[in-house]
Amino acid sequence: MKKFKDHFSTQSLDYSKYRPTYPAELFEFIIQHTKNRETAWDTGTGNGQAALEIAKHFKRVIATDPSEAQTKNAIPAKNIEYKVASAENSGLPDKSIDLITVAQAYHWFNHEKFIAEARRLAKKDATIAVWGYELCKVNPSVDKVFMRYYRDILEDYWPPERKHVEESYAHLPFPFENAIYKEFSMSKNWNLYDFLAYLSTWSAAQKYIKAKGENPLDLVKEDFQKAWGKASGTKQVAFPVFLHLGNL
Repeated sequence: MKKFKDHFSTQSLDYSKYRPTYPAELFEFIIQHTKNRETAWDTGTGNGQAALEIAKHFKRVIATDPSEAQTKNAIPAKNIEYKVASAENSGLPDKSIDLITVAQAYHWFNHEKFIAEARRLAKKDATIAVWGYELCKVNPSVDKVFMRYYRDILEDYWPPERKHVEESYAHLPFPFENAIYKEFSMSKNWNLYDFLAYLSTWSAAQKYIKAKGENPLDLVKEDFQKAWGKASGTKQVAFPVFLHLGNL
């Protein structure tokens, strides 16, 4: 079995607080392409952000994540049941799921095993929706410092799976019927403090701190301050979102 790589438990509270919010248009599109709305499975649920939105349209949502810390800090709802389980071995019964969702987690999976698990769980006419978001943009000045932080400083600390997000999952298997690819956008209005707090939640930043005993943001903090201007002033931070949708 492929060992679960837990990149997020140590910063799970901050991760939950500073993750951007997926756009309503994304969920509307998914629901429009979902025939039955009895039970959904959100795997790799993290803080439960996607599960919470899906739960507005389904009688029941089962949200799983291999990280116990993530599920403990997930957003509660009456019709969401959180479980500690992997995407490859959910423990759920055969032919029990109408919609399978994977938000910003597909790159971590053992894809062959997950695809087999998805097909085992799927009811007739079930839908699968897999999405993620790419690097954010603010303005040319901030973006320049951002890319130095992302590429130059943290380059050796990103796990290899990160490249799949940069490529919008274009080279990952998605062997499902009626496959659709669609793009969206989401944004946050953040001040500099919020923005830097988000950057500090990155798994690569946490790995850098563990390896070197210092915060990588200290190397670029002054440059961010110059590029941002008034630290308390808010700016729109935009994240491109990509979606792969199909039928099982």
